[in-house]
Amino acid sequence: MSDYDVLCIGNAIVDIIAQCDDAFLTQNGIIKGAMNLIDMDRAGLLYSRMGPATEASGGSAGNTAAGVASFGGRAAFFGKVAKDQLGQIYAHDIRAQGVAFDTTPLPGEPPTARSMIFVTPDGERSMNTYLGACVELGPEDVEADKAAGAKVTYFEGYLWDPPRAKEAIRLTARHAHEAGREVSMTLSDSFCVDRYREEFLDLMRSGTVDIVFANDHELKSLYQTSSFEAGLDAIRKDCRIAAVTRSEQGSVILRGEETVWVDAMPIRELVDTTGAGDLYAAGFLYGYTKGLDLKLCGDLGSLAAALVIQQIGPRPRQNLLQEAQAAGLL
Repeated sequence: MSDYDVLCIGNAIVDIIAQCDDAFLTQNGIIKGAMNLIDMDRAGLLYSRMGPATEASGGSAGNTAAGVASFGGRAAFFGKVAKDQLGQIYAHDIRAQGVAFDTTPLPGEPPTARSMIFVTPDGERSMNTYLGACVELGPEDVEADKAAGAKVTYFEGYLWDPPRAKEAIRLTARHAHEAGREVSMTLSDSFCVDRYREEFLDLMRSGTVDIVFANDHELKSLYQTSSFEAGLDAIRKDCRIAAVTRSEQGSVILRGEETVWVDAMPIRELVDTTGAGDLYAAGFLYGYTKGLDLKLCGDLGSLAAALVIQQIGPRPRQNLLQEAQAAGLL
């Protein structure tokens, strides 16, 4: 029996979330809807200009790990924080949500990562991320027992920015595949895809990655096409399973010649899209590691995403297992 259902690898980031209007983004040179990498000076400047903010432990793969645990799955996480106040907050939060997190913290500089997230009235989030300690994640942080013991390893495309993290991911994937496990990734962001298109395609075509998560913008960016259908045709050939989300239009899951269309779950109010894709992946992977069919995996992902976009912050506040049972999915 495997020790974990899902092992997530990602940037351990504390999110600082505030609401703003589109004019604020323009005035401060922030690309709407993107994840913008910034340095410490820029982080300080944006923080000084933010309105009232909410702090929450985030990071894409960390959010997914928390979501898997909320469904009742066994989740673990690799990610680097510093031995500072934000690092202690991050470690406490993810462990309190039931995720195994044992990565050794950095004893000194750089400090724990933080992301200033500005949410506009349409619910879109624009992220400005100082990676800090995240860039120090390396092969020495790979716990071989967790890598070999998890049914699926999941990592975020954002991790392709800090160079030593690539080594850690490749080592983890090797441990996973040698143990007969599977490896998955999320493309994370269309700008991230633009930076690493060829490397991402190689990960898929070489079999390093078995399962890919993307939204429609990332899919089109990956294959440099304006056609959603052409993107689907291409990704179908390049990986074993692909799950592509389309916001209120739901998602589509591909496996070989099989195509599964999944409806979005209805919501009362769109508050903040932060974490939507992360929680979709959590629901899907929970279902997948429990042996459920692809349609039900997609429905669980849609449920988790719908719940998280109706709140501020990227981690589920409800018990997702109870919510899925109440919805008749489990």
